[in-house]
Amino acid sequence: MTIPLILFILILGLAFWNGANDVSKGIATLAGSGVTRLRTAVAWGTVCTVAGSLTAALLAGKLLKAFSGGGLVTNLPDGHAFRLAVATGATIWVAAATFARMPVSTTHAITGSLVGAGLVVAGVGGLAWQRLIEKFLIPLAVSPILALVFTFALYPLFQKVMTKLARHCLCLSSSAESVVPLENNAAAMTTGNDVVIAGSSESCGANPEVTRRLNLLDALHWLSSGAVSFARGLNDAPKILGLGLAASLALNLPSNAALLAVAVAMGLGSALAGFKVTETLATKVTSMSPAEGCSANLVTAALVIVASRLGAPVSTTHVSSCSIIGMGLKRDARSIQWKTVREMLFAWIVTLPVAGLIAAAVAWLL
Repeated sequence: MTIPLILFILILGLAFWNGANDVSKGIATLAGSGVTRLRTAVAWGTVCTVAGSLTAALLAGKLLKAFSGGGLVTNLPDGHAFRLAVATGATIWVAAATFARMPVSTTHAITGSLVGAGLVVAGVGGLAWQRLIEKFLIPLAVSPILALVFTFALYPLFQKVMTKLARHCLCLSSSAESVVPLENNAAAMTTGNDVVIAGSSESCGANPEVTRRLNLLDALHWLSSGAVSFARGLNDAPKILGLGLAASLALNLPSNAALLAVAVAMGLGSALAGFKVTETLATKVTSMSPAEGCSANLVTAALVIVASRLGAPVSTTHVSSCSIIGMGLKRDARSIQWKTVREMLFAWIVTLPVAGLIAAAVAWLL
């Protein structure tokens, strides 16, 4: 087995564990607020993550370049030892955190690994410290604070809009005789033998012949959850592929085909191993209503999509988690399970140094 092939397999492993750990960031509010079951939420997050990962080929070229190692570590040595070390450090840490049910940042893990391996192969003077601070550490540090601020500032507006949305729904009935809500400013449309009714939640809920109903607030919640998962895939896929870009070129694998492989690996990780961390964020941080969960998702999606477009490597983990915590603080600080939050913060703090030490050890061995 050639070194480029080993590196590319490691990259796919990192993508798998990224999917397993990070799919929770977009769907935890769906499960935590009772909008849907955990399994359904994971399936939805998987689909949207893969879609975002594939879109990264068009919109996230800056991140692909930033995480290839060039620009952060000067005078990179020939060969693949450096990237092998980085991929190993990040993969081991994200996998370990997933088994521990802790949401951690793949972005932090990769950044720490880049620094750790870079110190071994290039020395202290071989790292572009100013670039590291400005392009990596500042976005990673500022984004969770912005999530908290925007959550506090925008939730009153979100609450007003969502209270109105919660009063309306789309309902499905199998009988034309069930169009009773038309008297209550509702509208109906016949589709074959079924009737779709758009009206107030009260009128649809009181109709015994309605077989299915979708509250408009829940519909927005589904869309916001999908937007977060899409944004996460858009932001994370190029970071992961950036490490394996040289390997894919050595294997004569076009960049689009390599990105497709990364997207599939992220999807598999989300679908097969995304339940543990999702359960932590959904049930062990704070209770939340559908309106609060939807608001947290909207803030997260907006911040991560803008950051991806600007080439800023923010952590979806930190943004999403801080949005959820912000909702809990806005309602009642006593509703937050501070033990879980402290464990999460500890995992975030040690991610950079632990991933860096693993990568440095592998780089030294190689």
